[in-house]
Amino acid sequence: MAKALHPDRRDTDVGSTLTVVVAALANLGIAMAKVAAGLISGSSAMLSEAAHSVADTVTEVLLLTALKRSRKPPDEDHPLGYGPERYVWALLAAVATFVGGAVFSLYDGIHTLTRGETLGDPRVSYIVLAVAFVLEGFSLRTGVRQARGDADRRGMPFRLYLRHTPDTAVKAVVLEDSAALIGLVLAAGGLLGGQLTGSGVWDGIASLSIGVLLLYVAWVLGRSNVELLIGRPLPRPVRERIRAELLQVEHIEAVLELTTLVQAPGEALVAAKVDFRDLSTAADVEWACERAEQRLHEAFPAVCRVYLDPTPGDAQRRSEGLNPGS
Repeated sequence: MAKALHPDRRDTDVGSTLTVVVAALANLGIAMAKVAAGLISGSSAMLSEAAHSVADTVTEVLLLTALKRSRKPPDEDHPLGYGPERYVWALLAAVATFVGGAVFSLYDGIHTLTRGETLGDPRVSYIVLAVAFVLEGFSLRTGVRQARGDADRRGMPFRLYLRHTPDTAVKAVVLEDSAALIGLVLAAGGLLGGQLTGSGVWDGIASLSIGVLLLYVAWVLGRSNVELLIGRPLPRPVRERIRAELLQVEHIEAVLELTTLVQAPGEALVAAKVDFRDLSTAADVEWACERAEQRLHEAFPAVCRVYLDPTPGDAQRRSEGLNPGS
């Protein structure tokens, strides 16, 4: 029978929640410190970094909302559960990164380059940047540790897992914290350039660079969540293994059509049109369906729902002959 929440997904959600909470607390403290440092030093790059941290904090709040709401069990109105809802909130988090961080940073950088700025004492900003670097590094370490553990459990290289993982909460934390560390270096470079030359141009360039960086992160996260909202299948090698498992079941002659759908991290749906042996009885077909579901659950813990449609092979071939373009 289909399960609303597989144990693997529950473990993933606990780890994802911890990762997001750590990132949220770190970014909230950093944001307040950056605002104070930016106002004291007059640095547009510091204010851009403050906007960056505020956007990251909002992002983490949205991701926590996504994790909580996606755990709701299936009901009459949502028989397949609420797993995909996390991608709606994660998409909003990507929008928050774009609006709250990238747009402000680009605006502030352009304003500084065109209007100039009065530089204040940068020492407070250097201290804040150093502390922020340590905190962001700790948050990134937490996210990378979970992502690496998930990748190892699936036997995938870390980079490949991060690119294709349906756990966009952890992906968001890793990408945003990585961008935050790069942004801190850019902000420090802008401060140092302004201190050495007495010109705010370097600070403006740093702000623009931070804005471009955030645009890239928002685009990557937005694209990942849109892809999952539209419907992403399981990877091709997994689909081929699923097909092979089904063909191992007695009474199954052929898998005519196989559809898979990632619904949430650790939760996937499998639907297939299956050709059973012509001499199989109704009881044989029922047994084969139960056995096929059991085999898939055992071989692929993430497969929580299995739907098999008995379809005559000759009828399928005739249908394809009548619709060659389908």
